[in-house]
Amino acid sequence: MLIGLDLSAAFDTVDHSLLIERLQSQFGVTDIALDWLHSYLCDRTQYVKIGQHQSDTTRLNVGVPQGSVLGPLLFAVYCSPVVDVIAQHGVKYHQYADDTQLQLSMHTDNTGDGLALLAACTADVRLWYLQNGLQLNTEKSEVLVIGTSSQLQVATSNLSSVFVAGVDLPVAEKMKILGVVLDHRLSFDSHATSVARVCNYHLWAIRHIRHLLSTELAQTLACSLILSRLDYCNAVLHGAPAGSIQKLQRVQNTAARVVLI
Repeated sequence: MLIGLDLSAAFDTVDHSLLIERLQSQFGVTDIALDWLHSYLCDRTQYVKIGQHQSDTTRLNVGVPQGSVLGPLLFAVYCSPVVDVIAQHGVKYHQYADDTQLQLSMHTDNTGDGLALLAACTADVRLWYLQNGLQLNTEKSEVLVIGTSSQLQVATSNLSSVFVAGVDLPVAEKMKILGVVLDHRLSFDSHATSVARVCNYHLWAIRHIRHLLSTELAQTLACSLILSRLDYCNAVLHGAPAGSIQKLQRVQNTAARVVLI
């Protein structure tokens, strides 16, 4: 079972004092480096402007700049203690910035203990987030059950929802994590279909203006808009069905024809 946890406005509620303390006590950042990060985070201000109207300027005591290089890294530092909470329950996890996934293996004939363990784990995780100024977004959190056809038939027949952080979440057919679509059989056919759809959209746009582009410029567009998507996380496609690979191969062939037309 795979649970994807989502946080509401995660980067906007990071407490600066707690973050500086964890940088120093848990990661050994001191002296000039700590002063530099303190200067980077503190004394920021913001205001809201609509047309000719502008609000008063407010000093920010929380939040890390979004879209910055340091943003995801500082957020990971801030949330690093939560992995200890998860590990206490014996649940495996994967964390990147504000994306956290919990993983637990269980037998189809005894899912009750595993579900109780996940309910207790996610309740403690939710409590830790609340104590640190963060809020789990249960509406965007997801649950995916992964297994063989026979395992899924047994598991999903009596399992339509999972109790996560105090809320019953429906079991989804697929889950998107960091741009990769996982399905309940890990065939990655849904991922290949999603990538091919996006690439074909951009191919249509390039084909529409191809007569205005030089070959070099068309190649640059194809590499940045098409090939970059085909290459992204392509290691997960190792062992995928030939039909899924063919979907991506057709996209690459079409891109070559559009560029060299």
